[in-house]
Amino acid sequence: MSRLRVTAAGIALFGAALSLSTMGNWGGVKTAFAAPAGSGAYLGFDRNVYPGDAAMPVLRKTFAYSSYWLSPPPGEKINTWQGKREWLRSLGFGFLVLYRGRDSRELRKSADATAKGNADARDAIASAKHEGFPPGTIIFLDIEEGGRLPETYHAYLKIWSEELKKAGFHAGVYGSAIPVKEEPTVSITTVDDIRAHAATHDMVLWAYNDVCPPAPGCTFPENPPATAGSGIPAATVWQFAQSPRRKEYSARCATTYAKDGNCYAPGDAAHAWFLDVNSATTSDPSNGK
Repeated sequence: MSRLRVTAAGIALFGAALSLSTMGNWGGVKTAFAAPAGSGAYLGFDRNVYPGDAAMPVLRKTFAYSSYWLSPPPGEKINTWQGKREWLRSLGFGFLVLYRGRDSRELRKSADATAKGNADARDAIASAKHEGFPPGTIIFLDIEEGGRLPETYHAYLKIWSEELKKAGFHAGVYGSAIPVKEEPTVSITTVDDIRAHAATHDMVLWAYNDVCPPAPGCTFPENPPATAGSGIPAATVWQFAQSPRRKEYSARCATTYAKDGNCYAPGDAAHAWFLDVNSATTSDPSNGK
């Protein structure tokens, strides 16, 4: 996930740009979005900081779903998405529900994995219920590390998944689909590593792979790319563009990004809300409506 911030000036600028007719009927905003015909995929966005109420009707014209944090995102001390679920539902957004995962250095011992897996699951469950997400909602654990995970991390994931299921929710994982070479002939992705473990192989997969190609860069096609293009056939979500763009991976699609290296939605003429772009097999990947 990108470390994203928004300015009050940017929100004010776009708030003023919204037409009076739209301002008066946000719950029924007309959008250009329609269910695609070829890949059967849907566009969505994610970002760490809530872009502001004025931004969401504008973004809804391009995107079917939005991220929604249940915890402070990486690099942030507070969660600015709290209390926004009903507003986003009224606009017709689906959801990518997220919870921040631990770093490996926090899980050096089995006891750490057990205690923190339980604690994080309980916190995510409590937050999901407080925000009004129904039973069956998929909560994606945000894992920022690439390559093979230590066994203590898999123990942590097992407990996280089991506790969510007991509470009526379902576990998902946001992880890297970019291969990391371990030996001259051996490469591994984080998502494949998780799938290889029996206790977590049924997790719903949100794969990130912004390598161009296969990633198309900062684009918003009417027929979004199929999620299998991430390199993970079982993925239900593919994050194919990040803000700011990672130069080592996106050089071949650099021109699709803004000059500052970020990705902005077509309606964001002032470049107020930089974001990450995703393709998913459904317009509500977390089943959170």
